[in-house]
Amino acid sequence: MTRVNLLLLAALLASCMYLVKTAYESRRLFHALDRARAESAQLQTEFKRLDAERQAQATHLRVEKMAREKLRMRTATPAVTFYVADDAAGAAAASAPLPDQRSASAAAVASGALAP
Repeated sequence: MTRVNLLLLAALLASCMYLVKTAYESRRLFHALDRARAESAQLQTEFKRLDAERQAQATHLRVEKMAREKLRMRTATPAVTFYVADDAAGAAAASAPLPDQRSASAAAVASGALAP
């Protein structure tokens, strides 16, 4: 009978040790989960703040203001516009009829006034 009692006592002690280990592991994992949730909430708040800041930085008025002040850009007017003509493209454009001339000649051909 004492052998059975000793065997049961050993089983009881092993079971108690396993229960303590499981409870400790459970608390440790719950603490890690709680820390991860807190970090997630903090990162979500940071993301919202940065997204709002990005949207504020990208407004049209702010971009125009920065272009004028830092880059010294200004709006294009005919007074400050320089037109550059390419000689090869200029010769081809000079030989082609203007859009008004094309439409007038096409209308004349369509009406039968000019033979193609």
